[in-house]
Amino acid sequence: MNSDITDFASLAPAYPELLMAAGALVLLLVGIIVNKEKSSLVSWLAIILVAAAGVLVVMQPTDGVIFNGLFIADGFARYMKVLVLGGAALALILSLSNAEENGLHKYEYSILAVLATLGMMVMVSANDLMSLYVGLELQSLALYVMAAIKRDDSRATEAGLKYFVLGALSSGMLLYGASLIYGFTGHTNLSEIVIAIANEGRSIGLIFGMVFLLAGIAFKISAVPFHMWTPDVYEGAPTPVTAFFAMAPKVAAMTLMVRLVMDTFAPITSDWQQIVIFLSIASMVLAAFAAIGQKSLKRLIAYSSIGHVGFALVGLSSGTQVGVEGVAVYMAIYVGMTVALFACILALRTDKGYVETIDDLAGASKARPFVAAIMAIVMFSLIGLPPLAGFFAKWQVFLAAIEANLYVLAVIGMLASAISAFYYLRIVKVMYFDEPKDEFVAVPGELNIVMAVFGFLIVTYFFTIGSPLTTWASNAAGSLF
Repeated sequence: MNSDITDFASLAPAYPELLMAAGALVLLLVGIIVNKEKSSLVSWLAIILVAAAGVLVVMQPTDGVIFNGLFIADGFARYMKVLVLGGAALALILSLSNAEENGLHKYEYSILAVLATLGMMVMVSANDLMSLYVGLELQSLALYVMAAIKRDDSRATEAGLKYFVLGALSSGMLLYGASLIYGFTGHTNLSEIVIAIANEGRSIGLIFGMVFLLAGIAFKISAVPFHMWTPDVYEGAPTPVTAFFAMAPKVAAMTLMVRLVMDTFAPITSDWQQIVIFLSIASMVLAAFAAIGQKSLKRLIAYSSIGHVGFALVGLSSGTQVGVEGVAVYMAIYVGMTVALFACILALRTDKGYVETIDDLAGASKARPFVAAIMAIVMFSLIGLPPLAGFFAKWQVFLAAIEANLYVLAVIGMLASAISAFYYLRIVKVMYFDEPKDEFVAVPGELNIVMAVFGFLIVTYFFTIGSPLTTWASNAAGSLF
C-alpha cells in the first residue's frame, strides 16, 4: 500500500495532466447520462475542470523529469501551461453564448476542447520526440473535429477537411524530421540529443532533420510559408472555435519551438537562427500586406495572428534569455488581446447572425458604444500603440533582437507593424464613421464581463499586471538556461 502511495507521489509533476485525462472521461459519462443535446452542464463542468487544472499547475510543488525522461515539469512549462489553460477556459466561456447557433450545443464539443488542451499540456512538457508527437496528435485530432463540428454547415465541413489534410502533411514532415534526428544522434530524448550534438558535432543529416521538425511545428503556429490553412479554417469554423484555435494551440506550439531551439539544438544555434529569422520576416511581411485586401473579418484576424507569430519569433531569433522572456510576455499579451477581440465579435450579432465582414461593423459605435470602444482599444493595442499592452509586447521582442545585433530584423518588424496599422484602423473607421446597416441584438452578460476585464487590463497594463508578468516570464525563461 505504501509503495502505491509512493509511486503516485512520484507522478506529482504530471498531476494536472492526470486530472485533465480523468476529468475528460468523467465528462464523457456525464454527457451521455444527462442529455445528449443539453450541453450547458458539461460546458460549465469543463470550464471548472480546466480552471482546477490551472490552479494545480500554479500550486505544483515539484519540478522534475518523469516517465523515463518523456515528461518534464519546470518553470517554463508551468508558465506556458497557465497560458494554455487560461486561453482554453476563456474560449469555452465565449462559446457558451448562442451555442446552438454555432453548432456547439453538443456535449462532445467541451470534451474535445478538454482533450485538445490535455494534448497541448503534454506538448508543453514534452522532453522526448515521442511524447512531443503524442501531445501534438492528441491536440490535432480533437481540433480537426472541433473545426467541423457544425456538420450542417458546408464551410465548417470544408474547414475541418482542409485542416485535416494539411495537418496530416505537417505531421508527416515532423515525423520524418524526428526519424532523421534519431538516425543521426541515436536518441529520441531531447536531453540526450543535445549531448550527442555537442559531442559529435553537426552533420548534414541532423540539419535536414531539424529543418523538417521545425517545419512541422511552424505549421502549428501558422508561420509563413506553412500558414496556408489558417485563413480558410478561421473563416469556415464557427466563431467560438476560431477563438479557441487563435489562443491555446498557438501558445503550446510556440513553447515547443522555444524548447527545441533553445535547449535541444543549442549547440547549432547559428543553423536554427537562420530558419527562425526567415519564418519571422516572412510571417510579418506577408501578413502585413495580405490582410490589407481582406473583406472577411475572420480572414483578417487569421492574417493578424500570422503577423503576431512573426513578431513573437523576433524575440526567439535572438537566441538569448531576454528573447525567450520576450516570447513569454508576448504570448501572454497576445492571448489577452485575442480573448477581448473575440468577445467583441461574438457580442456584435445582428438579426442575420454574427458579423462576417468588416462592413457589417458599420455604425457599431452608435448601437453598441461599449463594445465598439473595447474593440477600438484592442485594435490600437494590436498595432502596438503606447501605453497599451500590445506596445510593451512588441517592445520586449524588439529589444531582444536589438541586443542580439539583429538590427535589420527589428527594422523590418517595425515597418511591418506600421503597415498593419492600416487594416486595424480601417475597422475603427468603419465602426465610428460609417452609417449602420443592421440592428445589433442584445449582448450576453458573460461577454460584457470578459470585454470589461480584458479591456481594462490592456489599457492599464503598465500600472497593473505589467511588472508581475515580466517577473514571471523572466523566471520562466531562466529555467531553460
